[in-house]
Amino acid sequence: MAWEDRTPFEAIEFQFGLSESEVIKLMRTELKPSSFIMWRKRVNTGVSTKHLKKRSILITRFKSTRQKLISLNTISKR
Repeated sequence: MAWEDRTPFEAIEFQFGLSESEVIKLMRTELKPSSFIMWRKRVNTGVSTKHLKKRSILITRFKSTRQKLISLNTISKR
């Protein structure tokens, strides 16, 4: 969820109880250094949707429309 640009930090906190700073620490430990730097650049851009206050009011979902559905431990095909 943290890697996905359309999932706001507030949704991660609501679902998993991790604050933004805790998510950043987790991403720092789990990603390669270059991947972490790339992710932070995306999150910190002015058009980032990672923060609800920066999002367009037209975006009302946590889940991307392109995200695949998962059911019964299998990823369903399009």
